[in-house]
Amino acid sequence: MYLRCNRRFKDGKEHRYWNIVESKRCAGGKVVQRQVLYLGEINDSQHQAWCRVIEAFDEQSQQRTQLALFPAEKELPAYAEGYGVRVRLEAMELHHPRQWGACWLACHLYEQLALDQFWKDRLPDSREGTCWRHVLETLVCYRLIDPGSEWRLHRLWFDQSAMGDLLGEDYALVEKNALYRCLDKVLEHRQALFSHLTERWQGLFGAKFDVLLYDLTSTYFESSRPDDENDKRRYGYSRDKRPDCVQVVIALIVTPEGFPLAYEVLAGNTSDKTTLREFLKRIETQYGKAERIWVMDRGIPTEEVLTEMRQSNPPVYYLVGTPKGRLSKLEQELLAVPWQAVRSGVEVKLLAHEQELYVLAKSVDRVNKERAMRQRQLKALLKRLKELDEMRFNSTQTLLLKLGAAKGKYPAAWRLIDITLPEAKTHSANITFSFRLNRQKLREVRRREGRYLLRTNLVGREPAQLWQFYIQLVEIEAAFKNLKGDLQLRPIYHQLQHRIEAHIFVAFIAYCLHVTLRARLRPVAAGLTPRAVLDKFAVMQMLDVKFPTTDGRTLILSRYTEPDTDQKLLLEQLKLTLPPQPPPRITAGGQRVH
Repeated sequence: MYLRCNRRFKDGKEHRYWNIVESKRCAGGKVVQRQVLYLGEINDSQHQAWCRVIEAFDEQSQQRTQLALFPAEKELPAYAEGYGVRVRLEAMELHHPRQWGACWLACHLYEQLALDQFWKDRLPDSREGTCWRHVLETLVCYRLIDPGSEWRLHRLWFDQSAMGDLLGEDYALVEKNALYRCLDKVLEHRQALFSHLTERWQGLFGAKFDVLLYDLTSTYFESSRPDDENDKRRYGYSRDKRPDCVQVVIALIVTPEGFPLAYEVLAGNTSDKTTLREFLKRIETQYGKAERIWVMDRGIPTEEVLTEMRQSNPPVYYLVGTPKGRLSKLEQELLAVPWQAVRSGVEVKLLAHEQELYVLAKSVDRVNKERAMRQRQLKALLKRLKELDEMRFNSTQTLLLKLGAAKGKYPAAWRLIDITLPEAKTHSANITFSFRLNRQKLREVRRREGRYLLRTNLVGREPAQLWQFYIQLVEIEAAFKNLKGDLQLRPIYHQLQHRIEAHIFVAFIAYCLHVTLRARLRPVAAGLTPRAVLDKFAVMQMLDVKFPTTDGRTLILSRYTEPDTDQKLLLEQLKLTLPPQPPPRITAGGQRVH
């Protein structure tokens, strides 16, 4: 093996790139060369960091084969004189491969949001020297890249990643108690972080916060209800279909671009209708009064709160989904209103009613989606009812239990079925029932497919704009999906209330990195998701190249691998530049000498 220098002229300058190359003699006497490892460029900025000369030493010939890593025309730094090191290339070893690319990208996003500076004064180092800022950054990057428990971060992930290399830290950083103690320190700075992030997104992307999307979700715990009455873990309406588990409710506000403005962790039994008023006050207190538009799904605002929003000075505007029961009440008036096209496949009707504007929307895509879902449910329900009809029941109660299970599994289709049951006191060894499809109900349902009703106090706005505001609710649905999916908000392993909330806080910060990456991708590679990009960069590894020296020491070169074609393209599109390769290290007697 030997070191080879490749020259390349770029931007009017000569660049030199170094590789470890192995020569092998094949059958027939032909000699082929194989690149073992790409070492990278030693440029002017790195030159001073390389304080020692490496001489490639051939053990067989006992001669120096090549002066390594310093271009020949470069003058050796004065302080490096006399430090020539001869290495045995034949004994080269590769050690400790670890994931570098995704970690570097996550740290870059963290710095782009100036989170390192935000936490600098708020999380001072401990007396023992623990850098809490770096602990938190590790927790956040871990949640973004490959989420799991703090135990897994401590036992496995940190050693398999290059976070230590990027932060200049060792394994002591992720000692288990340090991870938990860090969680105890961050919650008090939550409101300050919200303000900091809005300023950063405004500066980076020109983000506006005049349209706010508001929604709630829940996350459950596979544990019993705690005895502490102040604990937020409670039984309540489960959006995860786990009514058997205690949960907390998370209320979230995001912009149409997906930038999160604020969130709150609420008790698991909190009703959606009780949350909005408090959030309205909080946003006004923190960011001042302004003409904001709140976009919400049905079931969140009460009539009382909507009245308060209309009567506020200045008025607080809203656009909210409306239950289908109200559509029935307004149906006759809406029949006389013509449809207006707002885009291909989407039409709306506008109806002014009692200081509000009602918007009836009809979407071809939504029609197709709802019809397909209903057909699947109806087919499955009819199949199940046929199976039950062929079974023998000796008890009406047993039959009702089976039918109740079918109803719970296919609720939408169940409404279209007429079922005739035996009398309650019927005693027979073969109790039967009958069922049929109610085609009149089916026609009525089909007539309303793809239609939804909105209400707003944004009187005078263009129909297309109102519809566009509402469909942006998919952003907040995507936020919850990412939090629960990519970032694995659950399972939550913590038992203490403040650590549960700190865990959610870390996931929120990780989501902020996710959104920032998505915002950078949108103008250059809109088809790529942040997860796909992180996975692409995760292929880039870092490893330690160890060269024994002729005087009994070891030269260590930590190197990240050369980016492939896809990674280079992404770096170019995102206008990112990889950092210089780390400087070499020499060990002597078990100690590292720089």
